[in-house]
Amino acid sequence: MNAGPWLPVPPAGYGGIENIVATLVPELRRLGVEVVLASVAESTLETDGRVHVFDTGQFAALQRPYNQAVGVVQAHQHAMVRALRDRDDIDLIHDHVEAAGLVTLASLGDSAPPALHTLHWDLHKHPELYGTYDGGDRVRVNGVSADQLSRAPRALRDHSVGHVHLATPLAAEPMPEVTKGSHVVVLGRINPGKGQDLAARLAHTAGFDLILAGPVGPYRNAEELAAAENDPSAALNPDVRFWREKVAPHVDGVRVRWVGMVTGRDRDLLLAGARASLFPLRWAEPGGTAVVESLALGVPVVGIARGCLPELIEEGHSGLLTDDEEALGDLVHKASGIDPRACRAEAERRFTPAVMAESYLRLYEQIRNRI
Repeated sequence: MNAGPWLPVPPAGYGGIENIVATLVPELRRLGVEVVLASVAESTLETDGRVHVFDTGQFAALQRPYNQAVGVVQAHQHAMVRALRDRDDIDLIHDHVEAAGLVTLASLGDSAPPALHTLHWDLHKHPELYGTYDGGDRVRVNGVSADQLSRAPRALRDHSVGHVHLATPLAAEPMPEVTKGSHVVVLGRINPGKGQDLAARLAHTAGFDLILAGPVGPYRNAEELAAAENDPSAALNPDVRFWREKVAPHVDGVRVRWVGMVTGRDRDLLLAGARASLFPLRWAEPGGTAVVESLALGVPVVGIARGCLPELIEEGHSGLLTDDEEALGDLVHKASGIDPRACRAEAERRFTPAVMAESYLRLYEQIRNRI
């Protein structure tokens, strides 16, 4: 299981792919799969073996110039290849490393174990790679939604074995006991694609209380962002520019509040106490982790019908979707008519770690049987 060199598994806070790996591995082991984890040494996830070249997560290296950072992922991949060379008990590789992981798998040759590469991101990011990719019969890919794969270049789709929706441990745990508040939450990194500017504007015009929970670029909270006020690198960060120009003018601390990055129990309580979880998307969200987390906490989802959302939400039962940005405000008010228990039941049926692990186990067997 190749999680990459960027963050430990599980991560201390933010970490989309690392959280998915941390959710998947225990369930695979429960099903009898022995898992060797390729990550960093500070990972605490219990596994049957470890591969690493870095002691700590290298996420900060992504802020360095390309010619200074490019060797990080290659060093990690090289360690994984050495481990494969030195062992004869690996039946399959499950890779989660963007771009470099796919290339490494294809370059190993027919003597290497069969492999599955999970695509967690926007597939338009690497057209030169995905448009020309050829992994033969040994390397297959899967998406995290059908919509994501539908947008893939033909060469990549030819290697697909389907999609597996993301899962959350929250769907298998008791819901926190909270009293529903009047607020609506947008959970996620402050970014143009997430549409926090639209959410903030609608909060004022449609009359609902909004809490924005997520970092602005590398800055986790208002204190960190204020400390970078005169930092030239902050001014160049597109997420910081988006915050300053499009979102911050609407944040008055009353109708619209920004609470920064919220993790763990604090995040769960904030979300569980919301009357709705808002997704004013301006891009085709591929996986929707925050969507399944919302449902698991009994929170109806209101959003733009883009990307994976129509696959994850049962209209009128677990959420309300629209193609019209201006209609979102009305839907927020209508969401109070959706039963939180229906949202929770949907998560228990579709988005538990066990459901995800069983889906991946079927893909593993399918890939091994093709070789």
